[in-house]
Amino acid sequence: MKKDVIKCIFKHKPRSPTDLVRHARELLVFVQTNNEARESKREEKLVELGKTILEIRTLLFGNGSVEPNPDACSQITQEFFKEDTFRLLVIALPKLDLAGRLHSKHVIANLQTQRVNSQLIASQYLEKNLDLLDILIPGYEDGDMALTYGPIAKECLRHQCVARYVLESDHMKKFFGYIQTPNFEIATDAFVTFRELLTRHKSTVAEFLSKNFDLFFQEYNAQLLESSSYITRRQGIKLLADMLLDRSNSAVMVRYVSSVGNLRILMNLLKEANKSIQLESFHAFKLFVANQNKPPEIVAILVTNKTKLLRLLASIEKEDEQFQADKGQIINEIAALEP
Repeated sequence: MKKDVIKCIFKHKPRSPTDLVRHARELLVFVQTNNEARESKREEKLVELGKTILEIRTLLFGNGSVEPNPDACSQITQEFFKEDTFRLLVIALPKLDLAGRLHSKHVIANLQTQRVNSQLIASQYLEKNLDLLDILIPGYEDGDMALTYGPIAKECLRHQCVARYVLESDHMKKFFGYIQTPNFEIATDAFVTFRELLTRHKSTVAEFLSKNFDLFFQEYNAQLLESSSYITRRQGIKLLADMLLDRSNSAVMVRYVSSVGNLRILMNLLKEANKSIQLESFHAFKLFVANQNKPPEIVAILVTNKTKLLRLLASIEKEDEQFQADKGQIINEIAALEP
């Protein structure tokens, strides 16, 4: 009985949100710098770090019955971006167990959206620490860390400064390889991040595509649209259609649909037996036909293949009014073309 009373008296007070993050920082510094420490001591600190990250996650997300406290979230956010706690956590992720990585991933994702005095502190921090992306994105090359570092990179891409940095870096070209990695989960996650990169920040993406048009689409066509993988082709053509149909990319779209090489690739995709690829290809193909300023060489190809195209388009079906209307318009346009 006395022992219970003593335990109760000396029971630790719950740490404040700020103290919790400071404690996490101390543990992160320990596991990074004390390489000579006994293995048992390091393991003990890693276990404690995992528990501390879980506590931080619970404060940020709530626990199901209690909603997160805005003041606590604000304190955690401010403290996290002080003295490089964010960087320390990113670097330490490979040392954590699967649960620790998962909780860390959730914490980092949440911090990207937290506003303090109406400001996104994460964006301000990452603008000064863009080299962190040089750790996160190459994580797709590490089978053990890909599904931790990849989703974190995607969350960081919600900030325009990060997207611009990645678009203009060597990481951009490497995404074509990540998308086609044999591991399905990693390839899928890499494509989700790639899509985020090319669709979220409209003006930044339009500027990038305009500046790097030839190099980007040469790679895009060869690696994605002409891939031997059905999944890669399907994902690639859907993303292409979404990019070309985005108003912010109107100048890029006109340039793309003025290319004979691009038209031939789309016509080949349109001929595929797979219905899903046919339907996705139609949304990009129709832009070549609908272009009111078609170059003569584009008109020549459409006229030469008029009969085949009309027969092919008539065979593509989808129970959707908008699709039927678009298809009817494209069929009429092709039928009216003259040499």
